[in-house]
Amino acid sequence: MNGLLTGKRILVTGAARGLGRSFAAAIAAAGARVVMCDILADELADSAAGLREQGALVETQTIDLASPASITAAFDAIAAGGAIDGLVNNAALATGVGGKTMMEYDIDLWDRVMQVNVRGTWLVSQAAVPLLAQNPHAKIVNVASDTALWGAPRLMAYVASKGAIIAMTRSMARELGPQGICVNAIAPGLTRVEATEYVPAERHQLYEQGRALAGAQHPDDVNGTVLYLLSPLADFVTGQLLPVNGGFVFN
Repeated sequence: MNGLLTGKRILVTGAARGLGRSFAAAIAAAGARVVMCDILADELADSAAGLREQGALVETQTIDLASPASITAAFDAIAAGGAIDGLVNNAALATGVGGKTMMEYDIDLWDRVMQVNVRGTWLVSQAAVPLLAQNPHAKIVNVASDTALWGAPRLMAYVASKGAIIAMTRSMARELGPQGICVNAIAPGLTRVEATEYVPAERHQLYEQGRALAGAQHPDDVNGTVLYLLSPLADFVTGQLLPVNGGFVFN
């Protein structure tokens, strides 16, 4: 994949750790300058420093997806560095949002998940469009989840938010196509990262035994699909959902 994204500037949200950090590393290794964004300022700085030590071209920007003012300020700073060729909407609230049935969910938690995962993704995309539209064949990759495809129980707010991301992707593809911007989504399965450490062992076992390609899923298993969707190889692909889950769910 070296050189696949040479000369491009690509923004990744939720890049301080987990899938986002892995995406940022893969994007940088493919030749792009990566703009790493996250609310976790200290972890973001550490992750960026680690990539720079490997020779990566990295910028950082703190951002809070729950705050429209924070998003505006972040993109003012990002715009000062020029246009962007791609956006990976990876940031989402996942830790601590599961375990309750639909009857047990409280309104505050539901609203918080929607505020970050759905509204935040929309606002980030909205802020990014003027920067993306300056480049031909710009790309947006939205990170959904295969939980929205099989209806994972005791996780309703998260599942609903990721279902919204899938629907938003299709609408965004229609609206942004005339500007030459491709918009696609991926739906990873349960991945072994920091954010899933709280997930009960039986849920991990369900996935790992239920995949057509049995076993655990790791961030590296998802990187190739993200690189493809950001690259010129996907210049005529838009509005699509690609499950990346080892065959736990087929689409």
